[in-house]
Amino acid sequence: MNLRPSALPLHHPAALIATWFGAGLMPHAPGTWGSLAALPFAWIIAWAGGIWALAAATAAVSLLGCWAAGRYIRARGKQDPGDVVVDEVAGQWLTLLPAATDIGFFAAGFVLFRIADIAKPWPASWADRRLKGGLGCMLDDLLAGAYAALALQGLRLLLERV
Repeated sequence: MNLRPSALPLHHPAALIATWFGAGLMPHAPGTWGSLAALPFAWIIAWAGGIWALAAATAAVSLLGCWAAGRYIRARGKQDPGDVVVDEVAGQWLTLLPAATDIGFFAAGFVLFRIADIAKPWPASWADRRLKGGLGCMLDDLLAGAYAALALQGLRLLLERV
């Protein structure tokens, strides 16, 4: 693990949430690790409570993520550090709403979200550049997640017609 210096210890609730229980501390591509770490949670939530439970969990982790990311960013003194991956969790969960519990669509949703998160189509790119703090950290990934969710829904509809 790449333990980066922080003014918050890892056991602090904001650090745990912001790094998604340490997934953001993995070396190389922390956003991908955060997205991967989001998948089993999303699967369990969707399996146990359906799409509405996943939607509610997405809203809850988004709000909690704004607080945790903001607190972590202030402690680190660095805007949107790579080890903050709760934004990837929220964006990934938003992407997976059309997937239900289909493993193939979960995999497709993972790929589509990573593409959208890296490409940052407008307005995600605007939010990434202009908004700061916890909200800024979260919003660009939520917008990327919305694009990826639309693409995943389109893929589902396309495959249903085949």
